[in-house]
Amino acid sequence: MNIVSLETAASYVKSGNRIFIQGAAMTPNTLVNAICSRYEELEEVEVISIHTDGVVNYALPPYNKAFKINSCFVGGNVRKAVNTNQGDYIPIFLSEIHWLFRRNLLPLDVAVVQVSPPDKHGYCSLGVSVDITLPAVQTAKKVIAQLNPRVPRTHGDGIIHISQIDALVEMDNPIHTYPQGEISETEAKIGAHVASLIENGATLQMGIGSIPNAVLKNLSGHKNLGVHTEMFSDGLLPLIKQGVITGSEKEIKTNKIVTCFAAGSQELYDFIDDNPLVHFKEAGYTNDTTIIRRNPKVTAINSAIEIDLTGQVCADTIGTYQYSGVGGQMDFIRGASLSPGGKPIIALTSVTNKGISKITPLLKPGAGVTTTRAHVHYVATEFGVVNLFGKNLQERARKLISIAHPDHREALEAEAHKRFG
Repeated sequence: MNIVSLETAASYVKSGNRIFIQGAAMTPNTLVNAICSRYEELEEVEVISIHTDGVVNYALPPYNKAFKINSCFVGGNVRKAVNTNQGDYIPIFLSEIHWLFRRNLLPLDVAVVQVSPPDKHGYCSLGVSVDITLPAVQTAKKVIAQLNPRVPRTHGDGIIHISQIDALVEMDNPIHTYPQGEISETEAKIGAHVASLIENGATLQMGIGSIPNAVLKNLSGHKNLGVHTEMFSDGLLPLIKQGVITGSEKEIKTNKIVTCFAAGSQELYDFIDDNPLVHFKEAGYTNDTTIIRRNPKVTAINSAIEIDLTGQVCADTIGTYQYSGVGGQMDFIRGASLSPGGKPIIALTSVTNKGISKITPLLKPGAGVTTTRAHVHYVATEFGVVNLFGKNLQERARKLISIAHPDHREALEAEAHKRFG
């Protein structure tokens, strides 16, 4: 093993390099910020990542004068930078990011990751963030890593041989955890509505947050549910322990939970560690529509920032402001719609925290359409669920108004009348 000092590992990054940084719970912050400490000697270093966590100094002054962010997803720690000339965003499906590396569209000079200690065969685990990390380490000219015994050893494809890592820095730090928020009364109602659509034997895709957790709390009476998702979080653990999630009816990797990254509590990471039940694949696999659709009754639950009266979903911008990213929403919405008995679902509260309706006559000027109206099927709020599939524009408007907040229905009806007569 090439164990080196933090400073030596950081020196692998040169001016003009394009570097990849592993994300979510596995963000290698110590190594990243050691690279950033060289800001006075570095110039025009391009940073590629999806969602990273913790403080990343390349997004902050004075370090940011040496770095340019080119993000495939936008988290809170880089949001301000991405919405200025300090960074930018690449609109892309999570399922297709790997092609940027493998087709040499964005060739990588250095991949900066975090790994477990090697096993007796010399293989390190990429932990709970395999997603686009696997193709990054497979294609980067150099790989530098934090070697951390706190990294869970995950089953699946997320492994790299120690000989493929150019420099290792030893440390012993917890990886990022994510507390579960309290489920509000509104979110509980949405969860119940969405859960009513889920059938026995369905294959689930859902993310982190109170609405997915509210859905899962309503599924204890179900049978033989499966999981094929991009993200694995704590809400699934009770259903696994209760024997509700078995994966016995899945077509792809029967009896396995398939995911590309996990984010949650230490309990979740302990459950995942060396557990052959949970199979980690790269996002190019988990989010491949042709694979997703082969599972039965795929039920994909995704969120939105706003949705217009024709069914256009905006989930990644607030007007022109880049808030998050396209991610895997379209991958799973389409995969679910093509699955036998599948149900793509958009679930959202009817209003924002400020009482503004999320069901709107028109999307905000400059808003991105994450999921087109031709792809949208089910939409759920705390006031019910509607199915827009096969419905014309006027029918869609009527259905969406029926699940809007009562305080806004009259205004929405007036806008619909103005538009459609």
